[in-house]
Parts: sequence; C-alpha cells; structure tokens
Amino acid sequence: MSELGKKLAERWLSLLVLPGALYLAVAVAAHTLGHTHPFDLPHLTQQITTWANPPATNTAGGQVVLLAAILAGAATAGLAAQALGSLAERLCLATDWPAWPPPLRQLATWQTNRRHHRWTRAARIWHHHREQDAQALAHGQRTSPAARHAAERAMTRIAPEEPCRPTWIGDRLNAVAVRLERDHHLDLATIWPHLWLILLEETRTQITTARQNLTRATTLTAWALLYLPLTAWWWPAALITATLTLTAWARTRTATDTYALLLEATTRLHTRDLADRLGLNPTSPLTPETGDALTHHLTPTPPPPPHGTE
Repeated sequence: MSELGKKLAERWLSLLVLPGALYLAVAVAAHTLGHTHPFDLPHLTQQITTWANPPATNTAGGQVVLLAAILAGAATAGLAAQALGSLAERLCLATDWPAWPPPLRQLATWQTNRRHHRWTRAARIWHHHREQDAQALAHGQRTSPAARHAAERAMTRIAPEEPCRPTWIGDRLNAVAVRLERDHHLDLATIWPHLWLILLEETRTQITTARQNLTRATTLTAWALLYLPLTAWWWPAALITATLTLTAWARTRTATDTYALLLEATTRLHTRDLADRLGLNPTSPLTPETGDALTHHLTPTPPPPPHGTE
C-alpha cells in the first residue's frame, strides 16, 4: 500500500500538478505583462514580489494556505486538461461519428467523403504501378520501385485502408480490424478481450504503454486549447499554443501508429494460442476457416425473443 501510494502521488504530481502549475505561471505572466511589454521580466518580478508581501503570507499558516491554493488551482487545471483530452481523443478516433450531434455529424460526413475521394485516386495510382511492375517482372524485367513506393506513401498518408472515418487516426486503428477480417475472418472486437487474458505480462505492458502514450498525446492537444485563450492577454501565448498543437499532432499520429501495429501483430501472433486454449486445436497456420470458427465460438448468442404479446 505504501508503494502504491507513492506511485499514485507521483502520477498526480507529474500528470496534474506540474503541468497545471506551469499553466498558472503562464496565465499570471500573461495577465501581468499584456501585449505592450510581453517580455518585461523586471515588472513581472516586481508584481510577484508585491503580491507576496502582505502580512498574511508571512506566517506559516498563510504560507500553507497559499501553497494549498496553488496546488488546488494547478490540479484543477490538470483535471480540465484531462477532461478536454478525453474529448479530443474521442473526436480523433471518431468511432461513433455517425451518432454525433448535427453540426459535427455533417462536418464529419463531408470530411470522410473528401478523404475517401482522395484515397480512391491515390489507391488507383498505386495499383496501376503495382500492375505495371508485376507485368514487367513476368517478362523478366525489373523496374525501379521508386514510383510504386511513392504512390503507396501518398495513399497511406490519407489512410492505410479505405477511409470510413473523418480522421487519419480513426482510420489507422480501424485498419487493424479491416485487415484481420479480410485476411483471417477475425472480428477484433470479439477476439481481443479473450486474447488479452492469455497474453504474457511483457506483451500486455507494451500494449498498455502504447495506449497511455496515445492518451498523453491527446491530453497535450487539450493543453494547447487551454493556452489559446491566454493569447487575448499576451501574444506570446500564441507561440506556445502553436508549438503544443504541432507537437500533439505529431505525437498522436506516432502513438496511434505504434498502438495499431502492436494490436495487429499481437492478434496475428497469439490467435492460434487462443484457439488452442478453447479446444479448437488448429493444425495449420491461422486460416479464414479457423478465424470463422473462433469468432463464432466467442460471439455470445443473441437474447431470445420475448414471450407473450403486447
């Protein structure tokens, strides 16, 4: 319990208090300096000294109350960032975007259709290069793969599979389920909870870490949103917001790609072990027949029809 308390305190300090304290410090600087003298450090120091001089802050009790107020304010800012981060993650993953409220749903539909058209053009170009290279190889000729690889990169920058969500992040995770269904007839949503229970501790730790990295990246987006209103007082806050936004965007894409790779690789590597645990005894590499049998075995039966009449 003592060790658990230390870990909880460390996480509370690192995830909530320290980023929140930095935010409060920037907010105080923004309110004090303003747009006219944004880097007047002597004025900022003088103002902080003035605030620290009242008699109430010179007593031990006053200092304790002041410290508690600062910690509470920092923790509140951290909790706000966590809440906004959860909302940002939901928007980025866009799992249930057809059920979003009307303004967001129309925007998501437009964005999904736009991405789908772009991906279709890029995919056609990629398949054209693949067919050309395959025909050349069939005639004993080898062509440079540079054009094919460039076309593939252009396609995957839009989405690794046919887009069905308004964001690249959502399509990247959805691509795992699409590929497993196409290659092995596996329903990832049905298989994964059972597969998770038989994984080694090291594997689960790697997947959990990757998922936490995705959450932290979207929380960084939330901090960018919190810093944005400070630009009304202090224009350098716009630089902080832009930096956080670009960093969060890059980290979110990287974390999503890593998490998706781990999900797909883990499922492909350990599904036969799950089938063996369930007594299906696969005697060959994972085949669509095995995937169908496993998905059917793990899918719960639907509820029976209600009795009687209304």
